Amino acid sequence: MIQPIFLYGSEVLRKVAPAADLSKKEELSALITDLKDTLKSADGCGLAAPQIGVSLRVLIVDGDVVSDTYDYLKGFRRTMINPVVTEESEKKCEYSEGCLSVPGIYGDVLRPEKITVEYFDENFVRQTETFDKFACRMIQHEMSHLDGVLFTDLMSPIRRKMSAGKMQNISRGKISTHYRSKLK
Repeated sequence: MIQPIFLYGSEVLRKVAPAADLSKKEELSALITDLKDTLKSADGCGLAAPQIGVSLRVLIVDGDVVSDTYDYLKGFRRTMINPVVTEESEKKCEYSEGCLSVPGIYGDVLRPEKITVEYFDENFVRQTETFDKFACRMIQHEMSHLDGVLFTDLMSPIRRKMSAGKMQNISRGKISTHYRSKLK
């Protein structure tokens, strides 16, 4: 079911999400379906459970949305339950990021170029994978949501200052989105 996406200023986006209870498979499967439906309706490339108001360590990414730019992401989809970065490169790279919870704002963010993640997939099977390029970026962005961190927190101070007015408008509900959204 399509859920509203919580916007900048919502408390749930600033909480550190607890681990999902893997014994609650039915509830987690329903949450994953909601995440997929909501992401598809919003035309985004990733979504974390806190963004739909559920404070649990669950995220999805879908590279098809950006495969025109990054052709290697055609068909790239991951569902991650309780993801943990077990290794990250010392080398960092900078990409411009945006977020469905912070509509209309974009900024460069420096993150590790490569990460290895342990997680449970949507079938509750433990996986370990290494990601690089934009797949790595999408996953790190969504994992930040699980820790109550928004990409705007990671932008340069000058860029944050330049975006402060727009962010304030979002937190006051003075924003229009093409997808269901809410502020709480």
